[in-house]
Formats: sequence, C-alpha cells, structure tokens
Amino acid sequence: MYTQEEAKQLRKQFWILFGQRCKIVPELQERGKKWMLYDTKIAGLDLKFEVDRKAARVMIELNHRSESKRLDLFEKLQSYKAILEDGFENGLIWDFLFIRETGKEVCRIYVEQEGFDIHRQNQWPDIYNFFIENMLRLETNFLDIRDILKEQE
Repeated sequence: MYTQEEAKQLRKQFWILFGQRCKIVPELQERGKKWMLYDTKIAGLDLKFEVDRKAARVMIELNHRSESKRLDLFEKLQSYKAILEDGFENGLIWDFLFIRETGKEVCRIYVEQEGFDIHRQNQWPDIYNFFIENMLRLETNFLDIRDILKEQE
C-alpha cells in the first residue's frame, strides 16, 4: 500500500511519463498542442483522461454549471451518437448523471477499460496506448460535429 504522499508522487510520475510517451506518437508530432482537452471551443465541454485503481477512461465531460444547459448539450450530442461512436467497437458509455467525488454533477460520454490500476507501473504502457488510441478517435469524431454544435449554442 502507498501512503497518500507516495500515491500522489506515483500519479505525478504517471502523467509525466504519459507526456513523454505522447512526444513519440506520429499522429501527435505535427500538432502544436498534443491534446484538445479543455480547448474544445464549446462552453462546458471538455475531453479528459482518467485512471484510477480499477479502470482507465477517455471521455467527453459536460460540466456546465447550469443543469439545463448541460442536459441540453448531452441531448444534442446524443443526436450525433453514430458519428461520436464511429470506430469504437462497443460504442461509448452515455452517463447523463455522474457525480464526481467533489459532489459536482456532470454528464459523461466515455470508453472504459477495466482492469487497469494506476498503482501497477507494469500496466502503464498499456494504459498509455489505450489513452492515445481512444483519444485520437474521440477527438477526430468530436471535430466532425464541433462546428455544428457551435452554431447551435
């Protein structure tokens, strides 16, 4: 078991090594910025990576403070489900009510790989590959509809 400080350092090392791994990905080398993440140009919509002791996730998170705006955006995304899920063998998980540890309510659309544990450093290369492959696909699919979503704001 790790102390709280050891777990914090482990997570920090995980993300540092992930950044280094991304530098050698051919699809990312031409970009100025590696990942879109918070720069989606849609208010309240972020792309995120998440890993814990049970699984790794690549997601779209809708975190607008206004519940009605958040749910409206979720419904708009659902109308483009076929585009967003293109290339995801088993589709995406659509969760219109996810409560973060902080108590904040958000909507999430994600792909998940269970069995990953951030504390197992031998799994890190597989987690990184999962992150890269799925975020590249999710970003591409999102970009196919971003301009349409912006027009509907």
